Amino acid sequence: MNSKMVDRAAMIICGSTTLMTILMQRRDFGMAVLGLAAQRLPLAATPDQKVRVLSTADRMVVQPVIDDFERTHPGYNIDYVQLGSVELHAQFLTDQGAHADVLWSSAQDLQTKLVNDGYALRYESPHADFLPRWAMWKNEAYGTTHEPVGIAYHRQLLAQSEIPTTHLALAALLRSNTRRFRDRVATYDIEKAGLGYLTAAHDAMASPQSWELVRSLAQCRASLHIDTQSMLESIAAGRTALAYNVLGTYADAYARSNADMGVAYLQDYTFVVSRVAFIARKAPNPQGAKLWLDHLLSQTGQRLLAETGRLYGVRTDMTGPRSAAALKKLLGSAARPIAIGPGLLANLDRSKRNALLKRWHAEFEHARV
Repeated sequence: MNSKMVDRAAMIICGSTTLMTILMQRRDFGMAVLGLAAQRLPLAATPDQKVRVLSTADRMVVQPVIDDFERTHPGYNIDYVQLGSVELHAQFLTDQGAHADVLWSSAQDLQTKLVNDGYALRYESPHADFLPRWAMWKNEAYGTTHEPVGIAYHRQLLAQSEIPTTHLALAALLRSNTRRFRDRVATYDIEKAGLGYLTAAHDAMASPQSWELVRSLAQCRASLHIDTQSMLESIAAGRTALAYNVLGTYADAYARSNADMGVAYLQDYTFVVSRVAFIARKAPNPQGAKLWLDHLLSQTGQRLLAETGRLYGVRTDMTGPRSAAALKKLLGSAARPIAIGPGLLANLDRSKRNALLKRWHAEFEHARV
């Protein structure tokens, strides 16, 4: 057999496995062709086993989940990047999501907008049947946690008997003694913190009287923060007496090692937010991304988030002190989960967002006069 015949046969074989089977019946012909093809054809590329996760969750909270994932999925490793919610959103958009596999953020509205704008990959997780309806949207966005938003306070600066039970009562407490609470209260900077804007927008929808609380915070010259952690650190240091709209899961965990810190939830309503995860449509490693998302939603992943991260789980089929059932018992009828879906997009309308920010800033600027 001359070299031209072998070259032609190798080309045919590469395009047709059926013809290869037929030709292999000629042992001498088949062995010659396979030997040449093995020399000329490149080996199949090894798939990238890195899973890049952009997240707002503290690394120390998620590390046990990462360790368990890598242990149970040999060959995969999590490239975990922790960012603030607004920064995470902006970074994802710089390259249209081409360098991220999973986005996981507590800014539900920003996550929903990205999904709505077509940046998410549709994936029907096998764990979907065990999630509440509000925690899923279009088989693209998945809520992974239950996280109540409450108040944290310093026990030596605010007596247990003074803890308000409603939003109006909190506003009245601050207003009744502005001098006492001046420079001693804290809340989110709603322009720079995605979760801060989300809760402020929902406060405004919950009751027009919510602006009385904003006014009271402004009159006390509340310090504005981009995350819950910095508010908790300020309370622990004794600089802050009370912080409003903190993530209760972080505050609970912080209070376990700080006897001076207390956590409370208002009884008229308490928002429950969720860390929303979705797979990027241009994910470099979509298979790894699916495995990671499933791990977060699995009983094992939910248990680890609850036990080591102190995050309330979202699955409806689990029990325990940090389960969805336990949170429902704690908050009762006051619980108001913020549903994932198109309803979150309204507050991201530019004119509505600008109007909310303008009024918020006006309250604080007026208080400085």
